[in-house]
Amino acid sequence: MRRIAKYLKPYLWQIAAVLALVFVQAMTDLQLPDYMSQIVNQGVLAGDTGAILATGLKMIGITLLGSVCTIASGYLASRVATAYARDLRAAVFDRVEQFSLTEFNKFSTASLITRSTNDVQQVMMVMIIFLRMIVMAPIMAVGGILKAVETNPSMTWIVAAAVACLFVLMGLLFTLGMPKMKIMQKLVDRLNLVTRENLTGMRVIRAFNTEPYEEQRLDKANRDLTKTSLFVNRLMTIMQPMMMLLMNATTVLIIWVGANAVGAGTMQVGDMMAFMQYAMQIMFSFLMVSMIFIMIPRASVSAGRIADVLETVPTITDPKAPKTTAQANGLVEFKDVTFAYPGAEAPALEHISFTARPGQTTAIIGSTGSGKSTIVNLLPRFYDVTGGDILIDGVSVKQMSQHALREKIGFVPQKGVLFTGTIRSNIAYGAPGISEEEIYKAADIAQATEFISNLPEGLDTPIAQGGTNVSGGQKQRLSIARALAKKPEIYVFDDSFSALDFKTDAALRAALKQNMGQATCLLVAQRISTVVEAEQIIVLEEGKIAGIGTHKELMQTCQVYREIALSQLTEEELA
Repeated sequence: MRRIAKYLKPYLWQIAAVLALVFVQAMTDLQLPDYMSQIVNQGVLAGDTGAILATGLKMIGITLLGSVCTIASGYLASRVATAYARDLRAAVFDRVEQFSLTEFNKFSTASLITRSTNDVQQVMMVMIIFLRMIVMAPIMAVGGILKAVETNPSMTWIVAAAVACLFVLMGLLFTLGMPKMKIMQKLVDRLNLVTRENLTGMRVIRAFNTEPYEEQRLDKANRDLTKTSLFVNRLMTIMQPMMMLLMNATTVLIIWVGANAVGAGTMQVGDMMAFMQYAMQIMFSFLMVSMIFIMIPRASVSAGRIADVLETVPTITDPKAPKTTAQANGLVEFKDVTFAYPGAEAPALEHISFTARPGQTTAIIGSTGSGKSTIVNLLPRFYDVTGGDILIDGVSVKQMSQHALREKIGFVPQKGVLFTGTIRSNIAYGAPGISEEEIYKAADIAQATEFISNLPEGLDTPIAQGGTNVSGGQKQRLSIARALAKKPEIYVFDDSFSALDFKTDAALRAALKQNMGQATCLLVAQRISTVVEAEQIIVLEEGKIAGIGTHKELMQTCQVYREIALSQLTEEELA
């Protein structure tokens, strides 16, 4: 929780101002019944018009002061709470950006979205109420009790009985409502998850005609949340008429007892009216305290969920004294690398050793699940190796800052990812300052120029969220162009040509070879035709290297490679 509280430090003076304003507001509210009593006793009953006017002017002045304090405290409290919520959202986003894939696997995407939005909103709303009530309620309660005792001690039992009934009512609501409030955020997470899966997987859902099943999933998550929310809201709804009944009953009892006292001459009418006002203030104060305690449990759950994100220490961090490479060649060395995913029983990679040299293409091929993508995910430190080391130009990737390391790499993931914007902004994503000529050159190498030129707006064509308005092949080519525009020392293509036809694949590889210069190229592929011209081919089988060499060498020495090749092409085609 300290991680959350520290973001309040910039607003301490504003919080102090809110509390001071609320204090003044509470004191003015406590003074009004006194003046009302004076008007009735000394003015109306005595027939003194001057006393009525003098006391009335004082009441108007105090009311105006209280109104100003109320408006100012509300404004400042809202300003502090919203600014605090803004800082919390920024802090959560900043921490999530530091997460490795290990932490992303711990927190689901749906949960992270809920924590950044709904949970922060819960904390903000409670903070607004808390700032205004934490000083107001105790002052009004204590001040009201003292004033009531001073006005007429013999009637304080009425206030005590009313407060006791109020505590019984709030205790009942607490007992019934708290368990439901604590699980509401998890139900929001669940609804968010199901909704997100339905929207992102719409094509698959329609292709398999599973709309009824998905509707049932969403309906269940929606009904669970609705049922819980209705239960909590009904409790809150019941509380209002119960409170009104309690306050009206208290008022009637005060009038009945007070009228008898007035008739007996032991109490004045103004004092009875003042006592009634103090009783209402006391009950409202205890009600405000109860409301705070009702909202705090749900907000504390939300605060704990936010703190979980902020307190999660990324497993991959920068070294205290990062090193830089003496030469920018892009020489990549895997030295006896072993890696196991967190919680896995067996390593995904074992004793992987190879060197990828500048100006050459090192291809990685193997059956599904052999560890191809795992190798290229280790290079930019999406995960850290559990054994061995990875070097770039003789420096361990663990000794480099993550920013410096990833500046050297142009990474094209297995699944092409585009961002909302335009084709231009997506290609220039890794190199914002590049010229239009360089953008076109990158697109030309990636074989994307043809379809871009056929679009009415060219490079300024809008890209929808997730790149849904372009095909899979176009998305991959734009992802490749984005990596090329960066002009890195090392290119990493993680099965990035799978959505391309053979003609485009061949043209793209030829263009890469001509324009890559002395950059190192790591290429993961499933097709033999994609890797056949590589200077070095690494064959993986069950996380181990089954063979290293050129296509011709592996056809003669590596049975695994030969089986993969013959499953795709004939002997004549391979020859």
